[in-house]
Amino acid sequence: MLTRPSLTIQRHINASPEKVWRAWTDPAQIAAWWTPMGNKVVHAEMDVRVGGRFHVIMHAPDGGTNDVSGEYREVVPGTKLVFTWAWLATPAHESLVTIVLRRDGDATLLTLTHEQFFDEAARDSHHAGWTDVLDTLERLFA
Repeated sequence: MLTRPSLTIQRHINASPEKVWRAWTDPAQIAAWWTPMGNKVVHAEMDVRVGGRFHVIMHAPDGGTNDVSGEYREVVPGTKLVFTWAWLATPAHESLVTIVLRRDGDATLLTLTHEQFFDEAARDSHHAGWTDVLDTLERLFA
């Protein structure tokens, strides 16, 4: 069986798991921090329940549009969020994102795992994007 590339990133966020959860599940909050590589969220919708879907459209600094959507597979409020991930431009390359939030005193240890990438180039590109996004999320609660 072929193993597909994956990545894992951890961050310590200076906010409670409940506040970090809302940042991940409230479309208005997504627009404030989900800005990879200078993208700007112009549309965000989220139906955060198992079987529900999310859809985010971003405008890139170069004028391009990045459109990603997926389906929620597991929803444990304040603790865990699992969802599929597919870009409109490459819908056959669906991958899986898991966000785990663990209380650490007054803060949160966030672990993001993104797996089942089509290839290493996709993984590396997403690693850069998620790193930038999580940097912004950290600053939001600094």
